[in-house]
Amino acid sequence: MKRHAQILLLVLTGLGLLHASLFSDLCLRYVKEGLRPPLIASGVLLLLLGLAAAALDRAATEADAHAHGHDHSTAPRIAWLLFLPALSLLLYAPPALGAYTASHASNKAVPKAQRFDPLPATGPLPMTLTDFIARVQQDREQAVRGRSIQMTGFVTPTGQGGGWYLTRIIFTCCAADSQSVKVRMYGTAALPANTWVAVTGTWHPKGTLGTKSATAALDVHRAERVSPPVNAYTDDLPLTPS
Repeated sequence: MKRHAQILLLVLTGLGLLHASLFSDLCLRYVKEGLRPPLIASGVLLLLLGLAAAALDRAATEADAHAHGHDHSTAPRIAWLLFLPALSLLLYAPPALGAYTASHASNKAVPKAQRFDPLPATGPLPMTLTDFIARVQQDREQAVRGRSIQMTGFVTPTGQGGGWYLTRIIFTCCAADSQSVKVRMYGTAALPANTWVAVTGTWHPKGTLGTKSATAALDVHRAERVSPPVNAYTDDLPLTPS
């Protein structure tokens, strides 16, 4: 790889990072929101380094080639493969994680709650998947019994008889450490995998509510499609149906 190609690689990588983190929200497919500023800074730095190297190296490269009869500014041929990830950031961003990942990834452990605050009288009651699971399996007061619950996530088929899970994928840092949170849905046929839905229903009575034997599941009364959130890798309160 010639020197000018190395400089081009720096520039393309910088532009790719800026495209994913500054000019679009693509970076949120792979990292948490808090890492966007470092990615922008890295993109700017790589772009400036590439442009500075191009300006300073032109005369130096020509002088070295004339002095020695050939150009020493080469790198192993395999280095050309580095262009693939740089170009992918600009031309083809890998798809977001979804149902396939959730069906193969480990489920996120729900932290043990020290205490539960009283639930508001709102109906239906908006909850995150994590809060719902914690209430079902840890709340001795059984506050979710009979309550109409609303949650949002995407569809992950169970692969058995048309069953499905309402799912969220959560990043601790980035896609490499992603974990899924899933609640089993009953009473309605599964929509296509990765469809984002807001569901309303009541706890599906299986096991002893408030203990680990209770199943984190919902009898669905209504399921409505919603637009995917910009930052999909958090377990947030329900979205408004579109």
